[in-house]
Amino acid sequence: MLIVLAAFAAAIFMGLNIGGNNASASMGAAYGAKARTKNQAVLLIAVFSLLGAVFSGGEVIKTLGEGIIPGSSMTLIAAIVAIAAASISLFVGNWLKVPISASQAAVGAVVGIGVFLGVLNTQLLSYIVVWWVATPVLAFVLAYIAGKYLHPQVLVWLVDHESEAQIRKIIGMLLTVSGCYVAYSAGANNVANAVGPLVGAGFLSPLNGAILGGLTLGVGAILIGGRILETVGNDIAEICAIRAVFVEFIAAVIVHTASIAGIPVALGQVVPAAVIGIGCASKGMDTVRSKTVKRILTMWLVSPLIAGSLAYAGLRLVS
Repeated sequence: MLIVLAAFAAAIFMGLNIGGNNASASMGAAYGAKARTKNQAVLLIAVFSLLGAVFSGGEVIKTLGEGIIPGSSMTLIAAIVAIAAASISLFVGNWLKVPISASQAAVGAVVGIGVFLGVLNTQLLSYIVVWWVATPVLAFVLAYIAGKYLHPQVLVWLVDHESEAQIRKIIGMLLTVSGCYVAYSAGANNVANAVGPLVGAGFLSPLNGAILGGLTLGVGAILIGGRILETVGNDIAEICAIRAVFVEFIAAVIVHTASIAGIPVALGQVVPAAVIGIGCASKGMDTVRSKTVKRILTMWLVSPLIAGSLAYAGLRLVS
């Protein structure tokens, strides 16, 4: 009975922290552009994260549950330890107001378990790491191109063809659509970080895991998402509403593509990378607040190492 309660507690705690950290980063651009209030942002995140988890989260759940290490090797205790280790890493990020990667923390924890058990799919792990490197670089490049070449043309077209009131209406609608798409993609990709090991251990079915994880993501966004919205929206680079639309669509497409491929990627890297890229396109590197970026980069590197070490030490202790 205690093990069952511990399993649910670990998954819920992880889901809450993911919702507060990475899912909330999905609307940081729009919040920074003052196109949505904080309450509007977190409520939309809550709804669409749940939808993404339930309808598109299955492939990533499979990867974390039985891809990196065989599902037959993932015991319930090992799953609890992995989720708890990743949760602690994310909790530190939330406390520091830094959008670290739930996926990197979760994968790092599963790798720690795999190292302890002596079973690890290094080929899949290498493939995941390639995605981790490629996705923020791609987000930066696409956002830079969009900011440098597409944004001026869109702005000119809107000014020539629409009134100021109509422009505001169009941008507001686009931001709502793009932000909801990012939240959907975040739910699809991040739900596995909360429940993947439990599904791999046979404790939850994929559907029940997706529902539980999606609900906790939504609640986490509502309860603690505001802190990360401040960091992504205001502390990295200044961004206008039209650029926020580009950032959100770019991030959503990248993360959704990764979810379809079953790869847990770092939304907490993709969104800030796109914000930095589009900021550099408009005003150069001077627009980037280097202190915040350095802090985020440090946590990106440290979080999987912390989670992996905690998971290894935790399983060694309970064994």
